[in-house]
Amino acid sequence: MLDIFSRLGIGTWVTSAVIIALAIVLPYVADLFTILQLTIFIVMAILALSLAITWGLAGILCFGQAAFFGLGAYTYAIAVTNFGESTIPVVLSIVVPAVFALVLGWFMFMGRLSELYVGVITLCVSLTLFNFINSTSSPWYRIGKAQINGFNGMSAVPTLNVPFDPDAILSPTAIYVLAMMSLLTVYLLCKVLAASPWGRVISATRQNEVRAELLGYNTSRIKLAVFVLGSGVAGYAGCLFTNWNAFVSPNVFSLAMSAQIIIWMIVGGRETFVGPILGAIALQYLSTVLGDSSINANLILGAIMMLFVVFVPRGLVPTVGALWTRLISKPGDRSTALSTKVEGSR
Repeated sequence: MLDIFSRLGIGTWVTSAVIIALAIVLPYVADLFTILQLTIFIVMAILALSLAITWGLAGILCFGQAAFFGLGAYTYAIAVTNFGESTIPVVLSIVVPAVFALVLGWFMFMGRLSELYVGVITLCVSLTLFNFINSTSSPWYRIGKAQINGFNGMSAVPTLNVPFDPDAILSPTAIYVLAMMSLLTVYLLCKVLAASPWGRVISATRQNEVRAELLGYNTSRIKLAVFVLGSGVAGYAGCLFTNWNAFVSPNVFSLAMSAQIIIWMIVGGRETFVGPILGAIALQYLSTVLGDSSINANLILGAIMMLFVVFVPRGLVPTVGALWTRLISKPGDRSTALSTKVEGSR
């Protein structure tokens, strides 16, 4: 374990320190509206990291990450309405999407489906759930005390409380701190996973699946495990999203939601874990600003995605990192690196 932490690098600890500092300082200097806005940005950053696990680490392009996000959101809303307190519903918001991903992924990965089919199937699942939830406005569609309400959504959802104490409701500031600590936990989980021996196997599977199989690894089970992990994280992000405004609607399953997550990854850079965080926060802020104007936010996001695909295909963070490395490197280091690259290509 100590060897894994030694390989995380100084950047990991700097990022962690920044997250902790923001979690401690901002509640004292920001007003309630700012705290609420920052909370949703952080929740979306956690959602982006869920796809960073699935796509960035394992190379599984999931077009329907919103399906697991929505399942977590609705699972929490239905469970907390029935249980009357949030401890078990939070756990269920992680477990239900993970189990759903396990069943879905078993057929996809054990069936040796190509990446294209995996992307299409996950997108279809998300849209199917969107259409199904939209059609549940009849009073017959209820689970226990919870009325699903179809396209009207579930409102007045009870928010998080102190574990097993339903009378101790968390304030918006406490939920913000929880979201920040959750972001830190998921970020460190991603970094530790990538630095671990299992992470190296995942990386080898992403780079050359046939070669990894020849080395004796069961790549189907490896991809299935990563797919389940990323789905569980997405479900937890859905739980936090429902708590943000005590409301959830079928839009959490929508095509626009699925597309946004991919755009965050493309803009930030799927080769890193900081990139998706920054991409999600920056583009969510942009969407909030555009929401106050007459400009279509989805149109702007689509244009940004096309520009990045063409001109910055690696994403913002890896590109800036490469430029910075090139600027601070000495001329002798550049010539050595160039000669090494030439020798390696021979």
